[in-house]
Amino acid sequence: MSDEHQPAVPIAIEQVMARVSELEIVLGAPAQAVMPLVRARLTEAIAARDRGDPPGAIAKVGEAMDQLAALADRLDPAEAMLMRALSQRFRSALLRGDQASAHEAAGTMFEKSGAREVGKK
Repeated sequence: MSDEHQPAVPIAIEQVMARVSELEIVLGAPAQAVMPLVRARLTEAIAARDRGDPPGAIAKVGEAMDQLAALADRLDPAEAMLMRALSQRFRSALLRGDQASAHEAAGTMFEKSGAREVGKK
């Protein structure tokens, strides 16, 4: 029966979590204080999703994205506006259960940050 489990919130949370380390490397010292908070919120989001609490999961993802946007504010205020818009697009996609759009928004956020998907140049 466990193979019938379909998460109510897309798997995209794991994709974002897997790429946080890349952001930490790309952004360097300014990110060191923020990334543990981002990881913690994403871990909480995964736990909420896995216990069947999609609204809780989405709230935690939102908190993680807010942390990243606040970091972007300090590094590049103009870029921060774009990151906030992408973050909202990611949240909206999660709320709709649109995994493809969530993945696309997350990918764009990471691309704009300078991080790349593993195996891509």
